[in-house]
Amino acid sequence: MGKNKIKHLLVIRLSAMGDVAMTVPVLSALTTQHPNLQITVLTRAIYGPMFNYLANVHVYEADVNGKHKGIFGLWKLFKELKTMGIDAVADLHNVLRSSVLRRFFVINNVPFIQIDKGRTEKKALTATKNKVFKPLKTTFQRYADVFNQLGFPVQLQNARVLSKRVLPEKVQQLIRPDNLKWIGIAPFATYTGKMYPLDLMEKVIISLNNTNKYKIILFGGGDHQKKQAEQWSDLYKNCINTIDILSFEDQLALISNLDLMLSMDSGNGHLAAMFNIPTITLWGVTHPYAGFSPFNQASDNSLLSDRNKFPFIPTSIYGNKTPRGYENVMSTILPETVLSKITSLVEIK
Repeated sequence: MGKNKIKHLLVIRLSAMGDVAMTVPVLSALTTQHPNLQITVLTRAIYGPMFNYLANVHVYEADVNGKHKGIFGLWKLFKELKTMGIDAVADLHNVLRSSVLRRFFVINNVPFIQIDKGRTEKKALTATKNKVFKPLKTTFQRYADVFNQLGFPVQLQNARVLSKRVLPEKVQQLIRPDNLKWIGIAPFATYTGKMYPLDLMEKVIISLNNTNKYKIILFGGGDHQKKQAEQWSDLYKNCINTIDILSFEDQLALISNLDLMLSMDSGNGHLAAMFNIPTITLWGVTHPYAGFSPFNQASDNSLLSDRNKFPFIPTSIYGNKTPRGYENVMSTILPETVLSKITSLVEIK
């Protein structure tokens, strides 16, 4: 099937928030450069607000823990999608679940292209023996390659970032807009191997708070993270917790209005980058060479743990493998370094 026959493209990207967020600038470029193409994104319902302002992009909910669970659930999902007139599928996930869907679509003669995740290269990058330490293709380019194979070349350098969103009343009541600079901080991560020590992060927060120049806005999720954020917001007058207070859509509106985001190698950094917010990321046992740096951010916005002291970095792609002795790699990123980077970027902005 040629490009001229593909009018409606299904894009599969489930998984974690950051992975889904990374599709947004690519889809923005795709729809801008191919404005007649209709896109349906198959993802979890909670991620739908990311795509609200992309032209010709609609979201279809994958209820993978409910009606679409298991082989029979995926068959049901396929039948639902089939009624929508899908001409081709771009699988940006490439896991067992999407591979099952692939079989269904291919049997029905629907072109189905899966992302090349570069698993062999990533294994070499994270090896402790014979490590091949070199930058790999970015995830954004891997996504674009899928669309290229379907006949829709994407030039990422021309990607439009999302526009600043209007702050809902609930957000305005929480943040109380003023003349302070708004610094978003997402201090948490799924794995401890890529989470900056909380005592060091608190030093960053204290220093920012004491200047009375910044409003420090904390992002995260879950009871444990909420408890920590509430503790900081109680202690420091310029610090505000958003966890379990704002909806995801409201958080996106708030993030789009930040002056800067500080995050781990995690989803909130990608959310900020969608809006071209200056984004500083802190890296532990993972590394930007794996291709997961936030979109269109300067390389020196990534603050790295010391590879001279910890030469096995990166030890994993997702941060889930921390060798013995590597538990405290992020302590080599000094709070003073983080503060210096924050102030330099905010002043530039």
